[in-house]
Amino acid sequence: MSILVPVALIGWVPVAMLLFYVLRPQRAAVVAYLGAWMFLPVAGYSIAGLPDYTKATAASLGVLLGTLAFAPDRLIGLRPHWLDLPMLIWCLCPCASSLDNGLGMYDGLSSALAQVITWGLPYLIGRAHLRSLDDLRDLVVMLFVGGLVYAPLCLFEVRMSPQLNQWVYGFGGRGIDYASELGKWGSRPCVFMGGHLTLGMFMTAASLCGFWLWLTGSVTRLRGHSVGTLLAILVITTLFCKNMGALSVLLAGILCLVCVRYRRSSLVVWMLIAASPAYMVFRGSGEWGGAAIAEIAGSIHERRGESFQTRLDNEGRLVVKAMQRPILGWGGWGRSRVYSDEGQDITLSDGLWVIALGASGLVGLVAITASLLVPAIAFAWRYPARTWLHPAVAPGGALAVLMALYAIDCLFNAMLNPIYLLVGGGLVSAAIGRVPVPVPPALARTRSRPISVASGL
Repeated sequence: MSILVPVALIGWVPVAMLLFYVLRPQRAAVVAYLGAWMFLPVAGYSIAGLPDYTKATAASLGVLLGTLAFAPDRLIGLRPHWLDLPMLIWCLCPCASSLDNGLGMYDGLSSALAQVITWGLPYLIGRAHLRSLDDLRDLVVMLFVGGLVYAPLCLFEVRMSPQLNQWVYGFGGRGIDYASELGKWGSRPCVFMGGHLTLGMFMTAASLCGFWLWLTGSVTRLRGHSVGTLLAILVITTLFCKNMGALSVLLAGILCLVCVRYRRSSLVVWMLIAASPAYMVFRGSGEWGGAAIAEIAGSIHERRGESFQTRLDNEGRLVVKAMQRPILGWGGWGRSRVYSDEGQDITLSDGLWVIALGASGLVGLVAITASLLVPAIAFAWRYPARTWLHPAVAPGGALAVLMALYAIDCLFNAMLNPIYLLVGGGLVSAAIGRVPVPVPPALARTRSRPISVASGL
């Protein structure tokens, strides 16, 4: 491991603070999180009694200190809202679970602190800095630009195999054998995100944001280049990342936004939001085994089908174990996992939802699911889909769909990305605000009165 690892992780805190000195606070917060997630190493340092110091911790700490130093009014002027309740409960769940399992107050407080830093702080920063539709527009544009910046790095690793992290930070490189199952199409890139699944979802998010900006005309040119041309480059790169799950999520998001664009109905948005809770209910109750999805995955690629079936089998065992303590779960230290008679761990836990159910029970599962979906619900309620064609609202609509898609991705993966929590906080703040939005020009001919979405939640 190179000396650049501690230098980058520790040095990002003053870099983030410097960003607050040279940029507007809203933009500095987004750039600090994006930069950390895109370029810092996936490494961490253990600190006794505190959460591990990782790239997510470095970003949150740097942004928090920058806010306190250069924009304290952003935090001082923030007012709690009942929409913040799911995140508050999720952050406190580890303490309640530890006490319920007899693990002690120290264990509970330590676990809750980790939850606050990992989940609560990015959400709080999003609430504080992304307060308006204009702020959400900046976030969408920067996500799109972040994907464009990553595109050449992804294509390089597609051709040369995932080596950039090894060359820069001295660890994590994967040889050409990693690409053998994909043949002439090359390897699946990782760049600095630690895994191809994380990278695939990031490129999906960037592509979705660019697609909606292009489709609605909210942004037509970036630095003199056509958004349509840049979007084509980004989507092609995302396809070359060869992540079936992320590509499926991207296709679902594009279809949803196309329906909004041409049908101007909120139904498809609400269906997308309801998809992840429905999956949890059917899988948790045992009413549905998920074999149909495994068959579809297997028809595309045999190994992907086998991998997905393995996930489903382990998920079923973990659900059975979790329901032995259904309210507050088993707490930490791997107590929610399934062990053989010899004490050997015999399960794999992939989905964030089943991990949350096992560790924090139904209380935790409801809290984390609501933390991801309530921002999308609040925004879609405040700004119905028929207003999403308005250039001012369109970026927020893309982010609401993105949060619903991230919740779906968390059914099968547990890849925490603080950028989505930043998005969630921003959507809540924008939904709380009272901003009347006129009817999009495309609808003006069919309605005699303007639409007002200024009513309270």
